[in-house]
Amino acid sequence: MSRPRLPQAPGYWYDGSTPPWHARAVSALYGAVTGLRRRAYRRGWLRSGQAGVPVIVVGNITAGGSGKTPLVVALVERLRAEGWMPGVASRGHGRVDTATPRWVEDASDAAQVGDEPLLIARRTGVKVRVDRDRLAAARALAAAGCDVVVCDDGLQHYRMARDIEIEVQDLRRRYGNGRLLPAGPLREPVERAADCDFRILNTGVATDGAHQCDAGLGEWPMRLQVGAARPLHGGRARPLSAFAGQRVHAVAGIGDPERFFSMLRAAGIAVVPHAFPDHHAYVASDFAFASKLPQLMTEKDAVKCAPFVDAQSFMVPVEAVLPEAFWLALLNRLPPRAA
Repeated sequence: MSRPRLPQAPGYWYDGSTPPWHARAVSALYGAVTGLRRRAYRRGWLRSGQAGVPVIVVGNITAGGSGKTPLVVALVERLRAEGWMPGVASRGHGRVDTATPRWVEDASDAAQVGDEPLLIARRTGVKVRVDRDRLAAARALAAAGCDVVVCDDGLQHYRMARDIEIEVQDLRRRYGNGRLLPAGPLREPVERAADCDFRILNTGVATDGAHQCDAGLGEWPMRLQVGAARPLHGGRARPLSAFAGQRVHAVAGIGDPERFFSMLRAAGIAVVPHAFPDHHAYVASDFAFASKLPQLMTEKDAVKCAPFVDAQSFMVPVEAVLPEAFWLALLNRLPPRAA
């Protein structure tokens, strides 16, 4: 049975309006249940399991996209450059059969493994395991030879012990109205962020680095560097500037589609926006647009759309860029690598 698709964030999460009474009532119940669960792990009533290797969890305390996937890719690449053999554990949100653990291969179907794990596997080439039990996924990666596991999402998966926690937050949206789900975007109270070892602030695309100064005390800035647009059916990549002054269909099925649209507009592109729910399962009719224009989409969407888009379809990759001091601080928190 497929996982229910979440709608886009309600306006009252971020626009300052008052959430409806029923959302506030459910929010109170949600807070009580999740708070009890956190206390159960802290007091030892429920126990966390060890993976057998260091575990780095990348997550957030808000629902919706904040830029975790580019950071996971950057983490994997830096760890590998430092001599580690990283693997990635993920639940694989959006896949049709969540009960079946799977290895993610280059040729995997996004419907079976999830769009983000497939993106990570193709970008990095490291072992990626999807399992709704992230502890089981981490142990499988360790058994397969990985000496460090990066968990894509999972701050709230307390059953898995972790060595380092990294919270990722979006600069534009922050914590919204500060309320718990469904009255607000929070999975856990804001105070939970203080427990994390590192707090990353996704400042978005900045060509001049100016966004670097927006990070507050205790936050590390992360900007997104845009790569050349790559045709989904092969051919020469084009710089984003090649589309400046043109109208394009912009497709985004991510937690915050407006972030992608704004990035394209900042490059001088006239955007015809097409926002879909996060982890949307695309079909050919989704691309039955009234006008014939180039189509630009996120890398996360592209792993699902190649079978039914035309030769004018491009994916726009981004890379996470962080201060060198962050990487040094992170590496210092890891134990020495086994000989």
